[in-house]
Amino acid sequence: MNEEELKDLLDKTKLPQHIAIIMDGNGRWADRLGVSRNEGHRAGIESVKAAVELCGELKIPILTLYTFSTENWKRPIMEVITLMRLLKEQLRKQTSELNKNNVQLRVIGNIEELPRKIIREIERSITATKDNNGLILNMAINYGSRQEMLRAMRSVINDIRNSKIKADALDENLFAQYLYTKSLPDPDLLIRTSGEMRISNFLLWQLAYSEIYITDVLWPDFRKKDLLIALLDYQRRERRFGAVNINQ
Repeated sequence: MNEEELKDLLDKTKLPQHIAIIMDGNGRWADRLGVSRNEGHRAGIESVKAAVELCGELKIPILTLYTFSTENWKRPIMEVITLMRLLKEQLRKQTSELNKNNVQLRVIGNIEELPRKIIREIERSITATKDNNGLILNMAINYGSRQEMLRAMRSVINDIRNSKIKADALDENLFAQYLYTKSLPDPDLLIRTSGEMRISNFLLWQLAYSEIYITDVLWPDFRKKDLLIALLDYQRRERRFGAVNINQ
């Protein structure tokens, strides 16, 4: 079935409002082709473009991409340097394209620990796209969910000590306002490529009731057709959020 046939099967009234993707498999893709891991990372850029384009076409409001985790610093130094270079290069190259397609860029994560040149490029792209009101492209950079929750809890404790909030007022909704994603709804759908069955310290709080879709497709091979298949699978699910359908 081709891309257009898959699109025709979609129920446009039941699309997720927020998709999150763990983009996995660049290294394995490179190994299979006998090229460097850096080539795998570069090849994955085309998959990012495809996902952004399709979400824009379908008017899906939010796409969050796990771009660089706090654990990625443990990779070989040359690979990390390459990833940083690619990030800077693509932010510079793609910002005009984001504006052309009315995409607003946002970033979650501890960007203060990134190289100064990367921070400046991120800030420039965010400022350049801030007035766009189409797709929100939310990039998780130097992001780790446990670290995010610890950061949030420290802020909560500090605000309680300074009488900005009362301890007994703290509930799930209030705590969520201390997370990086405070202005965004939780993801409806999490997609992980390359067949791995892990969440990998990604949006642990926010994914509490997300539907999870795992595909064996490696990220550099993931295209619009693969995303459409994931969306069709999502639409076959019954989302009960812990409740029971008494009609069954």
